[in-house]
Amino acid sequence: MSPTTITPGTAAKKPWYKVLYIQVLIAIALGVIVGWLFPGFATNSWIKALGDGFIKLIKMVIAPIIFCTVVSGISHVDDARKVGRVGIKALIYFEIVSTLALVIGLVMANIFQVGHGLAAKPDAAAVANYVKQAENTHAVDFVLNIIPDSVVGALAKGDILQTLLFAILFGFSLMAMGEKANRLRDLIDDTAHAVFGVIGLVMKVAPLGAFGAMAFTIGKYGPSALGNLIGLIGLFYGTALLFVIVVLGAIARFVGFSIFKYIAYIKDELLIVLGTSSSESALPQLMEKLERLGCSKPVVGLVVPTGYSFNLDGTNIYMTLATLFVAQALGVDLSFSEQITILVVAMLTSKGASGVTGAGFITLAATLAAVRPDLLPGMAIVFAIDKFMSEVRALTNITGNGIAAIFVAWWEGELDHDKLQAGLNKQVDTSDMQTAVTTG
Repeated sequence: MSPTTITPGTAAKKPWYKVLYIQVLIAIALGVIVGWLFPGFATNSWIKALGDGFIKLIKMVIAPIIFCTVVSGISHVDDARKVGRVGIKALIYFEIVSTLALVIGLVMANIFQVGHGLAAKPDAAAVANYVKQAENTHAVDFVLNIIPDSVVGALAKGDILQTLLFAILFGFSLMAMGEKANRLRDLIDDTAHAVFGVIGLVMKVAPLGAFGAMAFTIGKYGPSALGNLIGLIGLFYGTALLFVIVVLGAIARFVGFSIFKYIAYIKDELLIVLGTSSSESALPQLMEKLERLGCSKPVVGLVVPTGYSFNLDGTNIYMTLATLFVAQALGVDLSFSEQITILVVAMLTSKGASGVTGAGFITLAATLAAVRPDLLPGMAIVFAIDKFMSEVRALTNITGNGIAAIFVAWWEGELDHDKLQAGLNKQVDTSDMQTAVTTG
């Protein structure tokens, strides 16, 4: 089957007001204004439904996208050992970079200590639900949960890891069948084309989704919701930015490209994530763009979906930073050994987080429950502003996963440097996404 491609820069230039990222940016700004000036209107259930509806539309096609891209990528590979190499290299990368994110969060919390002196009264009832979820989360349960009760159930629930497991097994099965599976491979490739077409249609309402999500957030919490916790928010934003520029920037430079050009390349996806607070909302578009950037389909298909559970850099920074913040706010001095324990435990609990809004808060509860249960009531201190940090968690997560895919593709020798430089230096309008899909 011949791939459908588009040469960067050949699409007719659109008027500025028809460019997706500009529409989303305007929608976010309008959402902030409406939420601030008309909070009663902004907190209307129909306004909230705009954001929730858009996220549901995206989640509707995530499982089919992952299944088709992973199956197609693996089944077109002649050597099964190559798939294993990609997986091992991805996990090594994830562990090293995730640990760096945790360490940076720990160091910044110790340097600035913004939690000291806060006159906060924790309310354990406000976070009881999260604590309960954390207490019911164990390593064994996490591993067993990767195995779906049924294939249909995994696809119906949209569980990324369960879908990924079946897709890997199915891909290897088609690989073993050889030429006899060609018609089924073509059918899966065509299905991927069709699903990306659905994504193209859904993206047309992205500005409405971003407006609804942002208006509701500002309307409900308001600017005053930041209060005296602005220090934690500012420190988290600054730490995440430092991680992206320094750590991810160094990785990008090592491979041979600029982190700033890469961020400009995925600006549409970043703005969608900013509006929805969920990195999952941009997963399909990110995978397509990485393939267009010169990463091979098997690498993208394995690294990106896996990274959504094993490479959450923003969540890692948040967990160590927030843990020490809570301890400081409650006047609890954590020893060096206790902080190292937090680091180790967070390395495990963070692996259970997904790209869904609020998952970072659940993993924070799991970390506190394992290290210092007496700090759990202090979670209520950051509960009110968690929403304002979830956006940056999601932005950092999606940026980190894209860099991970490019790095592993480079490591595996599956990165087209000419496409990489052409894509970063000459942007392609994302509205042409559905015509730019490469299926092998």
